[in-house]
Amino acid sequence: MRARLDLAVTDLGQTQLKNIAETVRVYSVEVGPALPTQAAPESELARKPSPALSLPDKPSIGVLPFQNMSGDPEQEYFVDGMVEDIITGLSRIRWLFVIARNSSFIYKGKAIDVRQAGRELGVRYLLEGSVRKSASRLRITVQLIEAETGAHVWADRYDGAVEDVFDLQDKITQNIVGILEPNLRRAEIERAQRKRPENLDAYDLYLRALPHMTSAMPEDVALGMGYLEQALKVDPNYAIAHAYSAWALEARFARGGLDPADAAAGVRHARAALALGGDDSTALAVASLPILHLSHDFGAASEAVARAISLNGSCAAAYLFGAHIHSVVGDPATAEEFAAKALRLSPFDPLSYLALHAFGTVRMRDGRFDEAAPHYARAVQANPRFSVMHAIHAAALAQAGRMDEAKAVASRLLALEPNFTIASFGAALFPIFHRDLIGPIETGLRSAGLPE
Repeated sequence: MRARLDLAVTDLGQTQLKNIAETVRVYSVEVGPALPTQAAPESELARKPSPALSLPDKPSIGVLPFQNMSGDPEQEYFVDGMVEDIITGLSRIRWLFVIARNSSFIYKGKAIDVRQAGRELGVRYLLEGSVRKSASRLRITVQLIEAETGAHVWADRYDGAVEDVFDLQDKITQNIVGILEPNLRRAEIERAQRKRPENLDAYDLYLRALPHMTSAMPEDVALGMGYLEQALKVDPNYAIAHAYSAWALEARFARGGLDPADAAAGVRHARAALALGGDDSTALAVASLPILHLSHDFGAASEAVARAISLNGSCAAAYLFGAHIHSVVGDPATAEEFAAKALRLSPFDPLSYLALHAFGTVRMRDGRFDEAAPHYARAVQANPRFSVMHAIHAAALAQAGRMDEAKAVASRLLALEPNFTIASFGAALFPIFHRDLIGPIETGLRSAGLPE
């Protein structure tokens, strides 16, 4: 072999291999320039890191091998399997660049300098973790690190019984992937806000728009729309920018004058998001709301949510928007299931009010007004600037006979939306509401003393 090929071959001698009774003669083969005969000490190798790779043009992450701290070698399959599942789950997030398992697993069993690993893998973030077994319990800790600075972005801990280890692995993987997405997005928003305006690309402009979109109020989304319009000038086919533009126009239509031009433009952007975002679960999820609210197309809206979930079963946005859609016009059981799943995946999500609203609306449809009111109260706390939450909360309180509370909420509503009327509220929302919602809400709003 040495005579015929440009290879460096080293005889490692007889070696005992796993599951083979007799020793086997082992050779190492180096392709390319031969290595020195005397291997460098590990400490010297650590001082000579591989050249740094350039960062991709979108957020990037490497999932490092988790440490098996249980002292049980048999747990290695569980630990490595969970890391592989996390990598697979993160790979479904279209806006995220994920390093393949074979690259990140070169660090298995080694002391890791996260800054060096980030440079060598060419990623902005690293996820690392450990697994510890005690009797019949497992504890998994994970932390997300910004590789360049070594700063911790997020950390969490999970505990479970080992009786059904694969079920536990699936559950923890799903939770980690679901919670990672909004935390990564939050870190990316902060990074984009630090960039100089002349260096912003379409993705950065979209990130700058996001903080202005949460309240779904016209004066806030107007700021976000400016960034989204710039993003679409840079990339006219950017599905997520189309989706959020559609939602912004829905907010302006419903709470800013009922201008048909806003509704028509919102539908165009939503349809563009559905057409262009076939592999972007978040774009599909966000576009589902304006499709329902502006074109009254429940079939297209629910199909968009279903597609989003099929692409990424850990996409919290898909469950949040799906919970809203099914609570106001679809299946109440599905609404509750989606709302619970969303809050489990992303309990501190800025859009959590959609899930809380869904819980309340399911009860409102059943006439359980006293049970609906606390869910609406929590939705108001989650998004205190959103006038719609105040309106439905006031209606539920009035229907429950809690008139003093209802009038107090109605007063706060008018402070947020001075031009609010029952007629304009109904024109925007009643066409999509289930018939069991319209009467109770309309009567409740009137009883709370809100203007006709």
